[in-house]
Amino acid sequence: MTLSIAQTASKTVIANKGDGVYSILRNNGLDPVKFYKEFIEINKNKLGSENKLYAGHTYKLPIINESLNSLIKEKPIDSSPITEAIEILDLNQIIMPLFGKGNDTIVVKSNKLKGATYYLVSGHGGPDPGAVAKYNSKIISEDEYAYDVTLRLAKKLIAQGAEVHIIIKDLDDGIRDKKVLNIDHDELSYRDKTIPRRQKARLKQRTDIVNDLYRKHKGYRRLIVTHVDSRSVGKNIDVFFYHHKLSKNGKRLAKNIQNTFKNKYARYQPNREYTGAISTRNLYMVQNTLPPMTYIELGNIRNSKDQKRILDYENRDAMAKWIAEGLILDFEQD
Repeated sequence: MTLSIAQTASKTVIANKGDGVYSILRNNGLDPVKFYKEFIEINKNKLGSENKLYAGHTYKLPIINESLNSLIKEKPIDSSPITEAIEILDLNQIIMPLFGKGNDTIVVKSNKLKGATYYLVSGHGGPDPGAVAKYNSKIISEDEYAYDVTLRLAKKLIAQGAEVHIIIKDLDDGIRDKKVLNIDHDELSYRDKTIPRRQKARLKQRTDIVNDLYRKHKGYRRLIVTHVDSRSVGKNIDVFFYHHKLSKNGKRLAKNIQNTFKNKYARYQPNREYTGAISTRNLYMVQNTLPPMTYIELGNIRNSKDQKRILDYENRDAMAKWIAEGLILDFEQD
């Protein structure tokens, strides 16, 4: 197939003090998720470290290609509607810049989760980094590691045909194969909403987003909330789960993920018993969200053994993989 694309002349914009790539794009009617990489590419010789913009400098804006946008909207994806795809390579491959350079291509491997819708919320973010600790004299924070695991989980679910909504997003972090994930405060809520400073307002915002999406969708819908706990330095804990006390489906969801972790521990760490528990707890998102859900604590950020699980990116990827396998198991039982 030959694709003919008409283009218009490139527009420019002058950066003001305090402007970043995201604000420049948003202020000019461009979706930062879709156009971030292109903006960086066409302005790479004018950017500072970490893609900083200089006030008073002129920058090119990406060209909105209506013909390509129309093709993307019209071309079906067998697996699920992915609203943040910047490009569809074919029926089995899509590109999502949110996952970061080198991780943005998703190969749809199967339709195992076709018909399943997931709402993924990583804990804290924006003005609230969550639990913090020291690792080799550096400060690490809960929200960065919960977000990394959430992105890895999202990618694996999409690859199995699921519809996935990532509620908390960081447009420039993506999946990071690093131990120390730098702390920032530029995370946004779904639809680029600013995350409030007050705790209750933050929790209500993401709860309202999940509930609004839940009401719009039909069929199998599940919420996964991901956190990293903070306890005494000497407290080593396994991945554990909360659910609503009256939700049978939420309990089953947590149980299926827990069983997956038990089986993986038995296979890969036969000399170590898995002790991650399932319980109910009166937490705001557990109590006030509509979908069956599980609230996952990935470990104790202050404990050195748990830090190994959380900081090693291969371990984070394994946790995401095991959670995804538990979700597949739960969907198959529905």
